[in-house]
Amino acid sequence: MDGITAADPSSLVEETIAQHGGRAARAAAVLCYALAWRGKVVNARQGRLKNIVTPLGIQAIEAAVYQQDSWYDGEPCIVLDYSKTSFVARKIRDEIREIAPGVFLGLVFWGRRHVLDFALDFRQRP
Repeated sequence: MDGITAADPSSLVEETIAQHGGRAARAAAVLCYALAWRGKVVNARQGRLKNIVTPLGIQAIEAAVYQQDSWYDGEPCIVLDYSKTSFVARKIRDEIREIAPGVFLGLVFWGRRHVLDFALDFRQRP
């Protein structure tokens, strides 16, 4: 899985939800972070990840991770596919690309509709 690597096969990632759009989109992003998504734990060897949810840091909502062309622009991206691994998020597909060393920009699709943006930070913290 090019682009997502770590010395340890499991890497903890901080996640930030982009707050763009109208007031409703910004409110949804703030609420989502406060109550649900906090980041991801990636296992590059297995091509899987789990989301870190709730302020308690519970690992849940698994996705398959693989490379494929983007639904957004047809260019290569890394797909976080929940369709076969999660009942709760089965209509969700995330697409990410590295924009700086260890930093990824992501798009969230609900079905085929682009609904949200986010960033992932794989850089090691001291």
